Amino acid sequence: MFNKLSFIDDKAIIANNVKIGPFCFIGKNVNIAKNCHIHNHVSITGNVTIGENSEIFPFASIGSSPQDLKYKGEATTIKIGKNCKIREYVTINPGTNGGGKITSVGDNCLLMIGTHIAHDCRIGNNVIFANHSTLAGHVIVEDNVVVGALSAIHQFCRIGEGAMIGGMSGVTADVIPFSTVIGNRAKLSGINILGLKRRNIKKKEISEFRKIFKYIFFDNESIFRDRIKVVMKKKHENNIISKLLKFLHNHSDRSYCMPD
Repeated sequence: MFNKLSFIDDKAIIANNVKIGPFCFIGKNVNIAKNCHIHNHVSITGNVTIGENSEIFPFASIGSSPQDLKYKGEATTIKIGKNCKIREYVTINPGTNGGGKITSVGDNCLLMIGTHIAHDCRIGNNVIFANHSTLAGHVIVEDNVVVGALSAIHQFCRIGEGAMIGGMSGVTADVIPFSTVIGNRAKLSGINILGLKRRNIKKKEISEFRKIFKYIFFDNESIFRDRIKVVMKKKHENNIISKLLKFLHNHSDRSYCMPD
């Protein structure tokens, strides 16, 4: 059902059972899957794909040119997964030549009021951004992350799976999986125990992870990189430990959020 007070380009692809409220702008290269609900006063322009059962609330802007001075109008894209909720005043910018030409948001994500997803960001599944969370360009956010309200994440940072960023944090370094960080220039504060329990991770696995976590990040008797090498030499059947070590092994231009 399309409201006649909205502009919907004839070349836009709109699937069955999509609702579009009044005063929306839907551009020619937009593809909206079935059962989506686009509320009033939403702007979707550029090469944008939106997955099924997603809902976009008033005054969201998706697909406007990125705030990157190097952007010269090249054709780039945004891909949003299924079952996403994009609340009021959210802005999502497309990719650029310098970042793979795509900005992506996974399935089952919640972007609360005023969230900003900059160019070339890659967001996993089941991610929650609280009100006015801000991502600079090229940020990678893995699955099951929670970003607290009024937090800002520096360009090129990686946020590991299952991490939780406390409200009003300024993140300038990579956040390891299953951890919690908080503060202006966020510091590593511990393990996201609640997040692990919600995912039904066994107590034994959490206990094993805690030992490795404490050794790598809180043992001051040796060099940080040497401690990582020691742990990596051993075989680990614990899946969350393996994910932590993979994150630490992958190359990054950023340092890590560390404890005080």
